[in-house]
Amino acid sequence: MIPTPTPDAAGASPGASGRVGPALAPATAADGTIQLATVKVRHWKMAISLGITTVLLFLLFLLVPRDGVSTFRLSDRSSSLEIPNVSVPTAATSWAVLVVLVLLTLWAVWNAWSYRRTGVWLPIVYGVLAIFAFLTWAAAGGLVPVTGLLFGAVSLSVPLIFGALGGVIGERVGVVNVAIEGQFLLGAFSAALISSITGNPFVGLLGAMVGGVLVAFVLAAFSIKYLVDQVIVGVVLNVLVTGLTGFLYGALLVPNEATLNRPIRFTRLEIPLLGDIPIIGPVLFNQTFIVYLMYITVGVVAWGLYRTRWGLRLRAVGEHPQAADTVGIKVNTSRFWNVSLAGAIAGIGGAFFTLVSVGQFTKEMTAGLGFIALAAVIFGRWDPIRATLAALLFGFATNLQNLLTVLKTPIPSEFMLMLPYLVTIIAVAGFAGQIRGPAAAGKPYVKG
Repeated sequence: MIPTPTPDAAGASPGASGRVGPALAPATAADGTIQLATVKVRHWKMAISLGITTVLLFLLFLLVPRDGVSTFRLSDRSSSLEIPNVSVPTAATSWAVLVVLVLLTLWAVWNAWSYRRTGVWLPIVYGVLAIFAFLTWAAAGGLVPVTGLLFGAVSLSVPLIFGALGGVIGERVGVVNVAIEGQFLLGAFSAALISSITGNPFVGLLGAMVGGVLVAFVLAAFSIKYLVDQVIVGVVLNVLVTGLTGFLYGALLVPNEATLNRPIRFTRLEIPLLGDIPIIGPVLFNQTFIVYLMYITVGVVAWGLYRTRWGLRLRAVGEHPQAADTVGIKVNTSRFWNVSLAGAIAGIGGAFFTLVSVGQFTKEMTAGLGFIALAAVIFGRWDPIRATLAALLFGFATNLQNLLTVLKTPIPSEFMLMLPYLVTIIAVAGFAGQIRGPAAAGKPYVKG
């Protein structure tokens, strides 16, 4: 008789992934029965990450002290409700918040020592307070436009979110979508060209989706049909699309810039009442059509992935294609069409560059954001909502870089240029760590 193992102190069964390990250790009782004992493991990843961040903030405040008054502007110029600015003493506020961060870090250490999982609320609260402390230090004698900072973060995150959603769908169905960068580029080029010709941004948006599908089609054909390594195909496609769009830009768009590279852009559409909400109203509800489409896409993908037959089949194909095949699911067909769908979604992210952000196509204008989107997929644990939050984090880091330049902080400009990519590395390596993605991701399926 083998008794059922009891849950550990955290409330998880001993076999739960990531909670205990090695999960079960067999032992023989006096009566000869085999008993399974739980072997607990302390999870230090979160505590170490918070500890390193706390030490870095401590050294920053100690070695580069700043004094004066930091002012936070909470109202936008277009806000109907005026909120007065908030001013705080720079040094006292920075050190006071740092003390709270130390307490939160000690709480994470205690949880790890006690074999308990740290709740998701702790890193969120810690992150908000750490950003507030850092901004207070950086804004000594200056002003932080909170609404503008958040608005810019959302705008910079839009292509990343679309790319991350495409990456989640692709990897969940078993295909690693390294070609997000190429889908961005061809989507941006197609949107600029078609919108310039037709004078309609919605037609340009459809063209961007077609461009993303074309790149995804090639990725799916080589990785699913011809069993070529998916990562290699994705990297080659990125290089190919970069060269192709660069050539077409020089040969087609530059000589005819006035007619072929002047796309009609989406304008802002304010939602009545919601747009008047203090702080978040102008940030979330005074946006362009593509941003509103992003809200819908995130919700639909998150709901469809876990609540519909389509999502169940998609996840089954990505986790155990042989089992899915035995119940009548056409594995390779499902992969092909879902990778194409992922390309269409990523293409919308590319359209944002030319139809909203920049207003025309330029060479290599995506600047490697496709790889940041892929990192958001991993950091978000292949979940649409978490990947969206990860993309928002990277967008915030990019906009924070611009704000620090305006505030003239003593941080070297080279470091500020590194900030978004540094946040990406820390997030993926420090917080994501060794997490398990879809079991069949990157593995071609051959029936039989």
